[in-house]
Amino acid sequence: MVYVLNKNGQPLMPTKDHGQIRILLKEHKAKVVQKKPFTIQLLVSVQHYTQPISLGIDAGSQHIGVSATTENCEFYSSDVELRNDIVNLLSTRRESRIGRRNRKTRYRKPRFDNRRRPDGWLAPSIRNKIDTHIKEVENIFKILPVTNVIVEVASFDIQKINNPEIEGEGYQQGEQLNFWNTREYVLFRDGHTCQCCKGKSKDKILNVHHIESRKTGGDAPNNLITLCETCHTRYHKGEIELPKSIKRGMSFSDATFMGIMRWAFYNQLKEMYPNKVSLTYGYITKKTRIENNLEKTHSVDARCISGHPQAEPLGYCFFKRKVRCHNRQIHKLNILNGGVRKQNQAPYLVHGFRLFDKVMYNNQECFIYGRRSTGYFLLRKLDGTIISPSANYKKLKLIETKKYYITERRVALPPHI
Repeated sequence: MVYVLNKNGQPLMPTKDHGQIRILLKEHKAKVVQKKPFTIQLLVSVQHYTQPISLGIDAGSQHIGVSATTENCEFYSSDVELRNDIVNLLSTRRESRIGRRNRKTRYRKPRFDNRRRPDGWLAPSIRNKIDTHIKEVENIFKILPVTNVIVEVASFDIQKINNPEIEGEGYQQGEQLNFWNTREYVLFRDGHTCQCCKGKSKDKILNVHHIESRKTGGDAPNNLITLCETCHTRYHKGEIELPKSIKRGMSFSDATFMGIMRWAFYNQLKEMYPNKVSLTYGYITKKTRIENNLEKTHSVDARCISGHPQAEPLGYCFFKRKVRCHNRQIHKLNILNGGVRKQNQAPYLVHGFRLFDKVMYNNQECFIYGRRSTGYFLLRKLDGTIISPSANYKKLKLIETKKYYITERRVALPPHI
């Protein structure tokens, strides 16, 4: 499928007539705008004719499914993988700043926190995912004359998931009711008994231990467990291991994200494209998919959301991965001999290549995942397949520089089960 823009940059209907496209490019009546998805812009005036195109968005916390369809044909299909490393990066930055303040500054008396978050503020991890949703919709509006957008949203009752019998006032009375703090609740929940040795150490001093690190797991009760000080100390020294039965409880980070982002994303889309945006829900999508005997994927769900599940599939799907645009960490965390911190930032260009540039190596399209000053790079596919752990930069041919996200075209699954 080749996407076409008119002389003024407005999208026209796409085409599969590659012969005509070659003639237009050869006669300099059109120019290439981008390669994936392949888009050209006409340099001559043509008659403007479009059809109603419906855009289905399967919003999510890990992946976004997108499909643009008419009643008979699918014109665009993509699966966008979102970033999930922002919480970890911000936690690492916070630890570095705390350590630097304690290490390099004089003592300062506590001051009032007079900073105020603006109305509508969202956590950086959530804001990045919403921005990626918006960016994908904007990119499609640039290449297709979309007439309406349908977004699937979802709301999750987390308390109902934890306790199916909850109702009425139970929603106002959580599991930590009548406890002073989380630590007191965890000790009571575990019967003031070490969950490792079950009291065999005779140590009366009890600690609350994080099953997953505090950086990623947080201080939720399902991530905390009671250990005696003896077991706690021995565990962190690596002398013992916790029983295999001790695992972190269910995490609801994805459900929480969907509850926060659904209205923020929907309202922002309505401001950008008035009278074009509408909502649907997951149970409707599931019913449509089952009735039409379709495979469960993000892009297929998006096709069902668009309202045309029986449209002829495109046959391939653009798989995209959102990558970080800049690395602002100046030094690595590990300290070398002599108290020297190794620099963490690489030059902007290494032998003319940037990180995540798309290159051709041995007749294979791949991406640069690691660069060395010696000129030998790590090359991978988007699915993690290593093409070469150490490829010489002289054997690489640049196809496309890194953009907002990196893209790979994949063959779609069969249209029916």
